[in-house]
Amino acid sequence: QVQLVESGGGLVQPGGSLRLSCAASGSILRFNAMGWYRQAPGKQRELVASITSDGSTDYASSVKGRFTISRDNAKNTVYLQMNSLNPEDTAVYYCKRTTVNGRTTYIGWGQGTQVTVSS
Repeated sequence: QVQLVESGGGLVQPGGSLRLSCAASGSILRFNAMGWYRQAPGKQRELVASITSDGSTDYASSVKGRFTISRDNAKNTVYLQMNSLNPEDTAVYYCKRTTVNGRTTYIGWGQGTQVTVSS
């Protein structure tokens, strides 16, 4: 089973930037899609951005224009570039992989990385 490991989180001031990485233990080409989700204290986990195997992307309205998701198939890694961060972006960020095989959907999650935006 392919494992996902997130990195790149940390403490950043409002207006700053961070780049998160999600490294897979195997080829990410096998996945139909990969995505970044986040969960703030007391809130449900929500989609931040996703990217399909053919490179199509989707973003939550709250991050459009500020965040960019990308993938490097050679490195088996998906990135989330986060710019113009604000305190509302504070959350644990999780990487997710999705594979669809017929009528069965397989998903897997990383362990998460904390992002804190504060002055």
